[in-house]
Amino acid sequence: MSALRIGVLAYPGCFASEVFGVPDLLTMASHVAGPGRAGYEVSIVSSRRRVTASGGAELAVSPPREVDVLVVPGFELAPGLDVDASLAALTPEVAVIRSHADAGRAVVSICVGAFLLAESGLLNGRRATTCWLLADELARRCPRADVRPEHLVVTDKGVTTTAAFSAMYDFALGLIREHSGAEVARTTARMALLDDARSSQTPYVDVGLLPQPGSDFSRRVMRRLDQNLAERYDLAALSDAFHVSTRTLLRRFADETGQSPLEYLQLSRVRRACHLLETTDRTVAGIATAVGYRDPGTFAALFARHTGRRPRDYRAAFRRSAE
Repeated sequence: MSALRIGVLAYPGCFASEVFGVPDLLTMASHVAGPGRAGYEVSIVSSRRRVTASGGAELAVSPPREVDVLVVPGFELAPGLDVDASLAALTPEVAVIRSHADAGRAVVSICVGAFLLAESGLLNGRRATTCWLLADELARRCPRADVRPEHLVVTDKGVTTTAAFSAMYDFALGLIREHSGAEVARTTARMALLDDARSSQTPYVDVGLLPQPGSDFSRRVMRRLDQNLAERYDLAALSDAFHVSTRTLLRRFADETGQSPLEYLQLSRVRRACHLLETTDRTVAGIATAVGYRDPGTFAALFARHTGRRPRDYRAAFRRSAE
């Protein structure tokens, strides 16, 4: 195998750490693989002669060139920032992304770099992800994309998107696994103290930071579900409590939140279970009962589907200290 050519697209205001994170891990992987093994040719490219990244870091860049994989880092998307103005200033970068994709080569975004891919049209008709905090905004701006906020890395027809910041390492480890082999990826992860087995953003979601979806109606439904997590889900009783038909409740709730009451309830139960696993010594069976599941096996399967970990593995990874 020949060296894999990686180009990282630098632009004004991009996160410098996301420019260098993937190249640095690939460098480690090359050392692990040893001489005589196909490695990685990495270049920092830009359509501009000078690039100042986030925090005022000046980056040395070279003109765009033909590469096998183009990596698009994220940029600062702080509250109150005019996203339209930020993207409008990055028209040259959008053109580079589109040109690279039109040539049939792989494109990867890190975190909110997905917004640049959306601007280029690459996410239309594709599954995608981004930082859980901004997934709803990406879905709003790119309604033709199937945004999966629970996933860490999503690849669909040559386009890869990742979750926030550290998910660049999940992508890089997958790339190393594919190009250099599973053993090299595993050893690289150990050296860098990276978790090479995680698959979901869900354990990291802080619901308190998310904007509350829906109107007063759906929020009242959510509150009732949250207050009765341990009770059996009964759609008819829920509808009666709000004096509407089951059909009306399902339609209004879906229109306002994008999900069904049962889907919301399952996520709420998982989040509550996460909290109990992190902060208490209660058994998995006891926690399953506390969040509405009589069968611990059913609970464990649902929990793993949403978080990427079985309950005991989640507790081992995220258990908070007594302090």
